[in-house]
Formats: sequence, C-alpha cells, structure tokens
Amino acid sequence: MSEQQGGLEEGGDHTPVGSRRTFFGWVTKVAAGLIGLGLAIPLAGYVISPALKRRAQSWVEVGQVDSLPQGEPSQLEYVTIVRDGYLEAKTQKAVWAVKHPDGAVTVFAPLCTHLGCGYHWDTTDRKFKCPCHGSVYDVTGAVLAGPAPRALDRLPTKIEEGRLLVMYKEFKSGLSKPVEL
Repeated sequence: MSEQQGGLEEGGDHTPVGSRRTFFGWVTKVAAGLIGLGLAIPLAGYVISPALKRRAQSWVEVGQVDSLPQGEPSQLEYVTIVRDGYLEAKTQKAVWAVKHPDGAVTVFAPLCTHLGCGYHWDTTDRKFKCPCHGSVYDVTGAVLAGPAPRALDRLPTKIEEGRLLVMYKEFKSGLSKPVEL
C-alpha cells in the first residue's frame, strides 16, 4: 500500500486540513471587521444626522399685543438668526397677525398656499390678496377665490406679559392639507 491513501497516514491518523496559523488569521480578520463595523456605524450616524435633523424652532417675539388694532390685520416684521451647520445668518421675516375682540391673536404665515407668493391686505376690500395668481382670503384666512387649495397657514402663538410670541414654520405650497417643511 502507498504511504498515504485517502488522507490516512500509515498509523491511521488524519492529516489536518488547515493549520493553527490559518485559523488565528481568520479569527483576527473577523475581529477586526467587527471592530471596524462597530466604529463605522456611529461615525456614519454622526455624518448623516445633521441632514435628517429638522431646524430647531423657537419662540420669537414679534410685537406687543396692545399695539395690534382689533379686527384689522397687521404685518409684523422681525429679525431672526438662522443656523445652518456652523453658519449663522440674520434673516428678516414677516407674519400677519389679527387681534380678536376677546384678546386672542391669530397669526398667519406670509406665503400664499397656492405657490408660495407673498400676499397683502387690501384695506378697501378687507381681504388678503395674492398678486401672483389671484387667490383671495378673508380676515380669518379662509379661501374666497382663486386657485389656492387651502386656507392661509396658521402659526403657533402664545402671549406672555403682553408680548406676542410666534413659532415660525414653513409649509409646502399647492397641497390641500398643510405639510410642514
């Protein structure tokens, strides 16, 4: 009989297929891969999370409630700081506020719900009018005419010590229901 037949030596022992060195090389590669994956997942989350995070919204003072005329819309302008990553920019924004007889205040976003154009208050007709495509709204923000798909977007408000505070939000235009950007 020959020295080796079918992996058997003369003594009947099996020849090992791998070696200890191959096994430990394989274990080392698997461990390094697991460590690398354990470090890569939090790193990827750190890099991607700013793109998925919404801008922090805060309350901004836009004026004194006592200075608002009752039942007559007022355009209130204010300056806010917009943070984008490490950049900070001052931006001027405006909202429309209507004071009710009970002292409550409704604040509307300044953009038409049709295509996002700026609208104005027509004092003679007592209506909000969008000059771009002819949408018309009443003092409550309801659509009276034009292609606007929904009423004017209302913003969250609160009154503290006579000051009107607003949380500015932006909404998608052209939709029948408000969808915040």
